[in-house]
Amino acid sequence: MYSVRELLEITESELASLAYPVSPDGLYAPMRYALEGGGKRIRPVLVLMGCNLFRESVTAARPAALAVEVFHNFTLLHDDIMDHSDTRRGKPSVYKKWNENTAILSGDMMLIYAYRLLNRCEESLVPRLLDAFNEIALGVCEGQQYDMDFETREDVSVDEYLEMIRLKTAVLLGGALQLGAICGGASAEQTELLYRFGLNIGLAFQLQDDLLDTYGDPAILGKPVGEDILAGKKNFLLSKALSMTDENGRIELLSLLRNQEMPAADKIAAVKAIYDRLDLKTITEQQIAAYFGNAFHTLEVLDIDSERLKPLRELASGLLNRQK
Repeated sequence: MYSVRELLEITESELASLAYPVSPDGLYAPMRYALEGGGKRIRPVLVLMGCNLFRESVTAARPAALAVEVFHNFTLLHDDIMDHSDTRRGKPSVYKKWNENTAILSGDMMLIYAYRLLNRCEESLVPRLLDAFNEIALGVCEGQQYDMDFETREDVSVDEYLEMIRLKTAVLLGGALQLGAICGGASAEQTELLYRFGLNIGLAFQLQDDLLDTYGDPAILGKPVGEDILAGKKNFLLSKALSMTDENGRIELLSLLRNQEMPAADKIAAVKAIYDRLDLKTITEQQIAAYFGNAFHTLEVLDIDSERLKPLRELASGLLNRQK
């Protein structure tokens, strides 16, 4: 049984060993740049972990783990263009370092590469893996579309927001465990339970991001707080606030978000003051804890020796307590 650290080391080693064609460099250099950019590597580690629950070796899941990480980074290349994000993980985003056309084409190539990697798994498992992977990919794209649709709406409900992040973020975390479990020979019931575990962790993970954007420590985050407020981004705190206030409160909050003349620091402080009045920090923390509770309950139902579940519990606990 591997520890989280050992699985992370395997992931980094596998990513470092990926071979890219030399030419055309304009296509493959951005791929290398994106994949060497770091990140938490949660998704490929979950693939390996899902396999390791049922097999001592994780060799069978290595191509799937790489496929998931390459696919995840493909989505980031395109997301940065759509969101006009100039930086990614502290470096210029691919479209900013090169250009939009390069980021689009290199991103497309990464999607193709992900399928190519997945096809290297055990031949008998490939049809099941492809079915699962296609559902993941469809969900992520649907979630991204909802996210873009929300940009022009001021009436996004909490349920709509949670469904969007389920698709855009949580499906990939649940799917990573699902793919790993398939590689490990898990039963259909075990695979489904792990998928549900990952979904709950993914929902909690995104709500933590929302919370940290307003209430995080800039020194730990490595970036300023309040970026979602300044961008008027629909997140859990905003959707919840709009659902809890009366009409005057909605007008006040939306007016603040629309105000382009207000100094950034003043706008963040004013919106945060409304969130404080509604005790949204506590409400969000309770929702995060509820998702983690659901996830851990799923593990209790899973018919696997508790000792083998320790790395998965360790990873989940680390995500629960993260500050960045």
